Amino acid sequence: MEFDEALARLDALINYETVPRAGAIDGLTLEPMQELMSLLGDPQQAYPVIHITGTNGKGSTTRLMESLLQAMGLRVGTYTSPHLESVVERIRLGGDPISADAFGEAIGTVLTAIEASGREPMTWFETVTAAALLEFANEAVDVAIVEVGMLGRYDATNVVSAQVAVVTNIGLDHTSGAGEWRRAIASEKAGIIEPSSTLVLGELDASLQPIFLAEGPARAVVRGEAFDLTDDRLAVGGRLLGVRTPRGLYDEVFLSLHGAHQAENASLALTAVEEFFDSPLPDDVVEEAFGTTVVPGRLEVVHRGPTVVVDTAHNVPGAAALAESIADDFGQGGRRYLVLGMQDGRVPVDVARALQVANYQLVAACTAPTARGLDAETLADAVREAGGQADAVFDVESAFDHVYNQAEDDDLIVVAGSNPVVGIVRALAEDL
Repeated sequence: MEFDEALARLDALINYETVPRAGAIDGLTLEPMQELMSLLGDPQQAYPVIHITGTNGKGSTTRLMESLLQAMGLRVGTYTSPHLESVVERIRLGGDPISADAFGEAIGTVLTAIEASGREPMTWFETVTAAALLEFANEAVDVAIVEVGMLGRYDATNVVSAQVAVVTNIGLDHTSGAGEWRRAIASEKAGIIEPSSTLVLGELDASLQPIFLAEGPARAVVRGEAFDLTDDRLAVGGRLLGVRTPRGLYDEVFLSLHGAHQAENASLALTAVEEFFDSPLPDDVVEEAFGTTVVPGRLEVVHRGPTVVVDTAHNVPGAAALAESIADDFGQGGRRYLVLGMQDGRVPVDVARALQVANYQLVAACTAPTARGLDAETLADAVREAGGQADAVFDVESAFDHVYNQAEDDDLIVVAGSNPVVGIVRALAEDL
């Protein structure tokens, strides 16, 4: 199947990334996805899997694990979501997105299997997930890193069997925040853990840890007990870390990522890869991997003069981490401008407060170009309520131009919010 046809066929499917899922999770089941994988020959059983879930930090931790595994000489398949500019970014081989031709062929194989079986169409995410897992088998990867789309227990990715199950943290996202929401989210994310899995748990809340341990992993490695940071200092172009793991101590390691929270992601990634190999990693491997990792759309500098930083912070914990990182890593001189676009389903004034919008000269609020994009004027009102100065500029390109034309070389422009907003600005920055 050609790439354009594959995109058209996918667009005809239900996509819960753009249309909110109705109803509670009680009626969800993995059976359709399991049956589809069986039709395809269960390709997900052809390679070991590191399965990762959590509210924030999944993308960065995945990239860091990918770098470590590749530095160890393995051929790595990586499945992540959502994407910034092109759907092919979701399926990577050896760190690079698969080609448009390979994507079209994989989607075509999955759709043909569904049609031949007489089954009802699957969702957009289920179809792409199946294509990724099939592609990894066809390419004979040594290991796959598979990122959960949402929660975990009933996520389409949970047809894999996790050799290592990684949980970054539990935070407020995709939930109303009512009642015992943290425990409910933890329970669903814990669903990726199997009796044969090694659990690497980044969540520090001791009251939640028993929920994960109750799934009965073969081994559990918990942040603050078995692994932790011993040092985390700002350095030119990133951080300088010390990491303690169950198998070793790594000192003075340069991490080529901005933000103190990336140090925590790095310690989680290093521990998870150690657990995969059941051994410590050579110092030169860690130095090579951490010193060269790039995470598109996460505190990524895409232009200088003025400095333009893009980050997909879209919920309160992510926004708070971004605000802290901007203050620590980009606090010198100049004025600050913010371009912000979000999808609905969150409380925009809470996100605006977490972003510390009052610290910006101006916030250009835009409408994220998705079916669930929050109206720019509504977002601008939320920014004003949070103490910031805001203009509603509606489309992303105009919002960026609005602040870029006001900025001088020593100023800072931050672009935050939904992935499509960040993706558009990343593309614009290539022509600045």
